[in-house]
Amino acid sequence: MADELGPRRTRHAVVVGGSLAGLLAARVLSEHAERVTVVERDRYPQEPEARPGVPQSRHLHVLIGGGQRAFDELLPGFTTELHALGAPKLGVPEDMVQWQNGQWYARTEPTVHFYAGPREQLEWLVRKRVFADPRIERIEGTEAVGLLGDSARVRGVLLRERGAGSSKEPYPLEADLVVDASGRSTRAADWLAGIGAEAPHEETIDTGLAYGTRIFRSPAPDPSTDAVGYYIVPNPAQVYSGVILPLGDGRHVVTLAGLRGDEPPTDEKLFEEFARRLPHPVVADWIAKAEPLTPVYGFRKTANIRRRYDRPGRRPAGFLATGDALCAFNPIYGQGMAVAALTALALRAALADTRRVPTTRRVQKALLDASKQAWDISAGADKKMPGATGDAVRTGALDKVTGWYLGRVALRASAHPVVGPAFRSALHLTAPLTAVFAPAVVRAALFDPVPTTPAEPPMWRHKA
Repeated sequence: MADELGPRRTRHAVVVGGSLAGLLAARVLSEHAERVTVVERDRYPQEPEARPGVPQSRHLHVLIGGGQRAFDELLPGFTTELHALGAPKLGVPEDMVQWQNGQWYARTEPTVHFYAGPREQLEWLVRKRVFADPRIERIEGTEAVGLLGDSARVRGVLLRERGAGSSKEPYPLEADLVVDASGRSTRAADWLAGIGAEAPHEETIDTGLAYGTRIFRSPAPDPSTDAVGYYIVPNPAQVYSGVILPLGDGRHVVTLAGLRGDEPPTDEKLFEEFARRLPHPVVADWIAKAEPLTPVYGFRKTANIRRRYDRPGRRPAGFLATGDALCAFNPIYGQGMAVAALTALALRAALADTRRVPTTRRVQKALLDASKQAWDISAGADKKMPGATGDAVRTGALDKVTGWYLGRVALRASAHPVVGPAFRSALHLTAPLTAVFAPAVVRAALFDPVPTTPAEPPMWRHKA
């Protein structure tokens, strides 16, 4: 069979992993394959609830602008449904009290928006939409333990039921295409080795960042502010982070973060004390007035990992990786859900491209390219943090010049009417990174003075 992933070649596609990246990939593949099977280790809850296979689901999640556009293109009307379920929509910088690079951001009219709300709510809505398609099947409580085929072509996947009967023998599920969407802990390297193929090289940058999250009932209406959320952004000189965002039902998620060796504790009293390490007590003061509803949940797996399937190697046709199994980011930058959707759009475009044969390697490169901007943002910021490790930490002369320029951009993003919108559009993946190199932005970054910003947390929206 030729190395082609289009509708003439793909009768049955299997997606390993039924979280967001896998579900959205299945949505796209259903446009080309006769049948799509999603294999998920967990058993899906009937309601919007956390599940073990998404260990970070109890933590902070946002759907930034680029992700909103992609979700709506894949699942028309999705963000309208999400908002109807109660997910808050926040405008930046107007709704947020934000500290970054030693400055408080002026709370001017928003130029980008993001949705907050529980991750499990968003994923439940995606499941509901995706599995409404009769072409998409699911196998729950089952894990992939290997691939069928050889180093030239994958012909299916080897599965095993999980749970009390874990001693059950693996069984085969034949397929024309297997997509690995099993997350950052993927076992694809072992699967490929098992059929005589080569694993991809992994690029890593790890700051050792860890975070702790607790849900609170928000304090009674506070006449001292109209802020909807708070965000203390870390940098090499100030490595602590604190975020408070509404979940849409009177609850707020509070996440604190620190680097390797100085992680936020999961002890409830010490968690509140850790908030006092932030450069201003505004987050700690909010916590002191709120009602805690949950324990403190910790999370430690925050390294940036990119698996280079685009590079030469002995790899089979009919096998793709997507989502965190392809490119995983430090979650603190809030890009993961957006990139899952943008990568699914890239899969759709690659499979539908009538100008080129959609070979495995060509499609895989398109998926990696879809994550490049988010990688450049996340990895670019993390490689500057103290104590960062990994083979992608190295910087060259061009990196230093670019870093110097972007530092000037960031200092002006807090209040400059030209630089701020361009900076936010790139971070929210609604515009390419080249937006911050547009002539007007370059002139402002090089020649305009750093704008005056509030001396204290801006507790009220800016009035023109």
